[in-house]
Amino acid sequence: MTKTKERAEDTCQLVYQCRLPLSKSTVSHLADLLRRHLKAIRSRWRILPPGKIAVIVLAVLRHDQRLADMAGSNNVSESTVRRWRDELITLLAVQAPRLDRALKKVTKRGGEVVLIDGTLIPTQRRTGRADRCNYSGKHRHHGLHFLALTDENGRLVWISAARPGRTHDITAARHDHILAHLRAAGLGALADLGFRGLDNEVRDPVIVTGFTASRTHKLTPGQKDANRVLAVGRAPVEHGFAHLKNWRTLTKLRTDPARATRLLRALLVLTNLEVAR
Repeated sequence: MTKTKERAEDTCQLVYQCRLPLSKSTVSHLADLLRRHLKAIRSRWRILPPGKIAVIVLAVLRHDQRLADMAGSNNVSESTVRRWRDELITLLAVQAPRLDRALKKVTKRGGEVVLIDGTLIPTQRRTGRADRCNYSGKHRHHGLHFLALTDENGRLVWISAARPGRTHDITAARHDHILAHLRAAGLGALADLGFRGLDNEVRDPVIVTGFTASRTHKLTPGQKDANRVLAVGRAPVEHGFAHLKNWRTLTKLRTDPARATRLLRALLVLTNLEVAR
């Protein structure tokens, strides 16, 4: 009995298509960004044109497509798609605003308050000490923690660096000097009870967190009404997180946690491009 490596006559390479729910302006922005980069580094060519590369990278980020699948359907290697993805993520992350500049823009637009909150991006389990650091007792799974600021309408204006999942919201805010930047910009902030204790100023607080009850102290009707008003005012920040998490690559990060900050800031730029269209 002999084995043959010949393919059957009725077999062929199958390629499926999927819709990319992004605007043409986003694809054009990414393609132009790559063209300028290639011109700056004097790169002679790429195996595919910049517009096609932009579509491939956006498909990886939006639909969390496997690199091997995108490589096979475009007749390139998996390492090439990975290199394109990392290259464009780096170019986009540079465009993400710094905290002080982002707050100044909010002030120039006439804004008076920003919304602040923290969230967790799920990750795969890791071995050793990193596994313990990335476990969040609040969410009961592994991930990376980051803070985000939005304006009153829920538009993302800034994202912090990614930190281990066990990081508390107050710890991250103190590390980024959120309170000092808000005072310098003349802005206030609405936050949940997780940030209670960050601003100890009683007469003129910058960060408003509402009231909390205890076993010995129940909330008054006025305090309950104040908490309801604060919850309504904070609702847009959840919309901002929802727009960001539409990028399915954040469903469960499989990249190196050290690169997660660049990825988040690149997605911030892309999210704002989509929201502003």
